[in-house]
Amino acid sequence: MDDLHQCQCLVLDGLHRSLGARMGPFSGYTMPLHYEQGILAEHLHCRRSAALFDVSHMGQAVLSGRNIAEALETICPGSLKELKPGRQRYTLVLNDRGGILDDIMVANMGAGGDGQHRWLCVTNAGNKQIIFPILESLAGPDIRVTFPDRILLALQGPRAGRVLSHFAPAAASMVFMDAGPLTLDGIPCFVTRSGYTGEDGFEISAPTSHAERLMRHLLEHPDVNIAGLGARDTLRLEAGLPLHGADITPDTTPVEADLTFAIGKRRRSNGGFPGADIILSQIQDRPPRLRVGILPEGRAPARAGTVIQAPDGTPVGTITSGSFSPTLERPIAMGYVDTAFSKPGTNLNLLIRGRTVQAHAVKLPFVAHRYHRG
Repeated sequence: MDDLHQCQCLVLDGLHRSLGARMGPFSGYTMPLHYEQGILAEHLHCRRSAALFDVSHMGQAVLSGRNIAEALETICPGSLKELKPGRQRYTLVLNDRGGILDDIMVANMGAGGDGQHRWLCVTNAGNKQIIFPILESLAGPDIRVTFPDRILLALQGPRAGRVLSHFAPAAASMVFMDAGPLTLDGIPCFVTRSGYTGEDGFEISAPTSHAERLMRHLLEHPDVNIAGLGARDTLRLEAGLPLHGADITPDTTPVEADLTFAIGKRRRSNGGFPGADIILSQIQDRPPRLRVGILPEGRAPARAGTVIQAPDGTPVGTITSGSFSPTLERPIAMGYVDTAFSKPGTNLNLLIRGRTVQAHAVKLPFVAHRYHRG
């Protein structure tokens, strides 16, 4: 299985290098971190036009058969039985303590010509070895789990809809979290109107055998520039979106992570998911800590691991992600603080390179989401 995923990433390696990519390690894969124009230019182009990212390191699994939503609800807290064909949802795979093993996207692909229902699950790259076996454990007489030989591209930005509609007019009618088949340059793809930049956009799953052709075809559009994972990281931070392994971990509950929205209304009443007692108790009584946005004063960014203090110097939390925001032209960060210090506007101190920097908590996101909701 791992050899297949390495091949899916390697299939575009030569194209990335020919485009001037600086390649680097990312979740066990060698991926493009940025290109000759640099992270700043790639980030701003995505905010203004459309950027194309190779995210083939992400895991793709297809569940086919019957009662798939019911099976997924045994490992996830989302109300997936209500998810209609042609729609996608963000959800979480949890451990018995309510900790987040991964945040995943699940799409109800509907029934195929054989009458079998299919669901697509997209996982984070670094968690494939954990999540894929959990998905395989759902297999049985009613459910088959396969791992398709497909790459994944993300077309993101305010002009993404116009771009994809040029190649496939049906894309224009899709709204945020719609999912379905589209043919691009004669290539059968499965497309969702989603992404992880806070912008409008699409994620395109395509056969590995057509990967380079599809990517070159999309890059021919004048609105589209190539972008690397460095810009994807600064974009998702501005959008207040957590990164697994940094902002969310197996020791973080959805309530602490400000992801309570991912717990379906029915599930809050009925439970039945891993760690339900702990999570539902935190919803009712509030958790001991919360993920918040943090704005440091000055120009120095607060990196992951930076200690957060109350104004009197008492440690109250830790930064989990921090960078300089190209859009806001100032440092931004997110992290966990004791719940008493989580209210927007609360004054905080950060220990950056041995000195104290004033900051304050803010409500996420830093840059408003611009998803296309119709």
